[in-house]
Amino acid sequence: MTSAVHVLIPGDLEIRTGGYGYDRRIIAGLRDVGWRVDVHRLDDSFPTPTPAARDHAAHVLADIPDGAIVLADGLALGALPAEVDREAGRLNVVALVHHPLAEETGIDPALAARLKVSETRALAAVRSVVVTSRTTAARLDDYGVAADRITVVEPGTDPAALSRGSAMAQQAAANGTQPAEVALLCVATLTPRKGYELLMSALAAMPVPNWRLTCAGSLDRDDQTVSRVRGQVRSNGFEDRVSLVGDLDAAAVAVEYDRADLFVLPTLYEGYGMVVAEALARGLPIVSTSTGAIGDLVGTEAGIVVSPGDLPAFTDALSRVIADADLRARLAAGAREVRQRLPTWDQSAALMASALEAAARE
Repeated sequence: MTSAVHVLIPGDLEIRTGGYGYDRRIIAGLRDVGWRVDVHRLDDSFPTPTPAARDHAAHVLADIPDGAIVLADGLALGALPAEVDREAGRLNVVALVHHPLAEETGIDPALAARLKVSETRALAAVRSVVVTSRTTAARLDDYGVAADRITVVEPGTDPAALSRGSAMAQQAAANGTQPAEVALLCVATLTPRKGYELLMSALAAMPVPNWRLTCAGSLDRDDQTVSRVRGQVRSNGFEDRVSLVGDLDAAAVAVEYDRADLFVLPTLYEGYGMVVAEALARGLPIVSTSTGAIGDLVGTEAGIVVSPGDLPAFTDALSRVIADADLRARLAAGAREVRQRLPTWDQSAALMASALEAAARE
């Protein structure tokens, strides 16, 4: 049985996104159970690599010894069909697909079409495919990947203390009084896919402004989205209600979770939805969208989930949960039940190790 793997990561592994967070934890988990993990950093221009980035990736693959297992993050692999095909006969290449590249929200349709062709070719060349949700597994049917070549390895979740919430909302829940100022939290990079503009529009339609929102996520990935969201904050007079606090480290994010009464994520597309699992681990009620694994995670007991991009439905759900302290309490109780069923990172690492071992045997 082999216990060594070469992991190909485009860009900085320490970037605070769900995808990189998953990669970090899987790498750490494999090492904890005795695997030797060699991480190869590729250029950060993927999934639209420069010629130099493509050449570097080709050399990295060529230098890996015959028979080795290679776990290639799909952000890079999908753009390297020829390079992967060239080495696939001598390497056990396993693709790690968080979500198909072509389905990133807001990209040019011509680029999306090219990425789909490229990723389809790359996935045809690999030994097997690991995905982070059943939803992504189903989507890969459109990319010609048979179900028996796919292993689902969902993200794990760290045990966490229950959120204490904002004092005002807790007092209102106890007294049955309204309105109470409800602390909302959204943890997501400000990009088109995360739905921040829809969130601002929904908040603008709230009949009573009894809320405050903290948005924790990088402000450096998409300047146009950040500019539009800030414009909405100004035009709606939300300067004293919306805080765009930027990228936070784990300790600072934990503080925000602890202060929150309600977790909101109006995302338009997810491979899984790791931040929703993190919020559930803290017993927070959820208002989000039915993409990735979010619907399965939340169910009907821990929150309200609506179709992605449906502004009226999201507005209605958000309004109901903000206005009704009893509903929030019931959903929070549901979240405390759900948190007991969340997978751990040890379980995720064990599943990944099994998938890699199976690829080597085949």
